[in-house]
Amino acid sequence: MFGQDMLFRIPALLLAITVHEYAHGKMADHLGDPTARYAGRLTLNPLAHLDPLGLLMLWLFRFGWAKPVPINPFHFRNRRQGIILVSLAGPAANIIAAFFVLILFKLWPGTGLVVKQILSLCFVYNLYLAVFNLIPVPPLDGSKVLWGFLPESQAYAFSRLENYGPIILILLIYMGVVGRLILPMVGVLSYFLELVTDWLVFGVLYRFLLGF
Repeated sequence: MFGQDMLFRIPALLLAITVHEYAHGKMADHLGDPTARYAGRLTLNPLAHLDPLGLLMLWLFRFGWAKPVPINPFHFRNRRQGIILVSLAGPAANIIAAFFVLILFKLWPGTGLVVKQILSLCFVYNLYLAVFNLIPVPPLDGSKVLWGFLPESQAYAFSRLENYGPIILILLIYMGVVGRLILPMVGVLSYFLELVTDWLVFGVLYRFLLGF
């Protein structure tokens, strides 16, 4: 588990986590909440976003988290909509990052072994982080998205689970429920990105060759 691949996994993990948390903060800032900016979280410096336990969990089990970006939803013009958009921004950014990594693979297949392994892991970790965070269990992003769509009375009842969310999540991971849930979703998402990337890259190359 702590072999030489650690040298490849750490940069990939840091990139995925940083992209995820930066997107949360950037979206909140865009919607009028400067809390993340004042806290120094609108940065691509990985050290600003690291949660040691979350990083270790992600490294060992591919399920983990970063230090949550602070937000104040009362700054949002529409509180529920703001929370949903901020919550979705992180997973969306991870999927976009995975997409661009895949494009790099297609355009530069001769990339060196070290870079290729880092990019490969970066693709995987971004997809895992995106799908994992969409699980509707507190404190993951999916729980905030679900809260935003629930009627007020149900949203209040659901929010009371927040104190027990981490325990529930750890139990689900331990029992293998999370793995069985997200692995197929990661596979489907990976296949879809492959199709889109192939269509985009080969379409561009085809048009380029037609120009000669």
